[in-house]
Amino acid sequence: MIRWDSVEVTYGSARVLGPVSLEVQSGQWLGLIGPNGAGKSTMLKAALGLVEHRGHISLGNGDRQPGLDIAWMPQRPRMPEEMGLADYVMLGRTPHIGYLSSEGRHDLDSVRLALERLDLTDLADRPLGTLSGGESQRTVLARALAQEAQILLLDEPTASLDVGHGIEVLEVVDELRRTEGLTVVTAGHDLTLAGRFADRLVLLADGLIRADGSPHSVLTEENLTAYYGSGIRVIYDEDGPTVIPTRRSK
Repeated sequence: MIRWDSVEVTYGSARVLGPVSLEVQSGQWLGLIGPNGAGKSTMLKAALGLVEHRGHISLGNGDRQPGLDIAWMPQRPRMPEEMGLADYVMLGRTPHIGYLSSEGRHDLDSVRLALERLDLTDLADRPLGTLSGGESQRTVLARALAQEAQILLLDEPTASLDVGHGIEVLEVVDELRRTEGLTVVTAGHDLTLAGRFADRLVLLADGLIRADGSPHSVLTEENLTAYYGSGIRVIYDEDGPTVIPTRRSK
């Protein structure tokens, strides 16, 4: 579980988030959506302590275990070009490895499994600088999964991925959520994928929560037109809502 209580973030004199109050239950998948500058990434960074904020953020029973309680997939990670892919994924195990200790059997198994789940085994020895954008994105997620935290925060997890790999990545996350009880919070711009995978969506705009509920209740043409502008259609079927951009004028 993760909870934001009256959280507010300002950069200089500009308020970029809040105040927002929100609770995500254990095992739930929350999707943060909203236009550029809405505060989605800032909300995730506040939970990690990467930006100063007012208010309070709590996890689980309130006891923090830095590096162990939250796995983080940033939108723009630092990836040393000469480092091997498998070595980079092993960095996710750093919080579990004691000072001056080396990785053990479980650490190696965790990395191997993360590589297998994201179809990266054949690339394990490749330097990070030789990877495509999509391969890099899957590698960053593999590092987060190898950490084996109970809360997973993902900022634009399908960026740089083609449609097929984007769905595969989200299906891996969903499988782990169901089998391991992970709590997942994603921030993204693909509204259709957000609606197909998340249990619950929160629409942010100008740093405030504008809608909160099921994908069907949040992804409405009225909501999206109000905060994204015109040129949006929403179609519903058994798989969930599909958001379609349309030309504003012809």
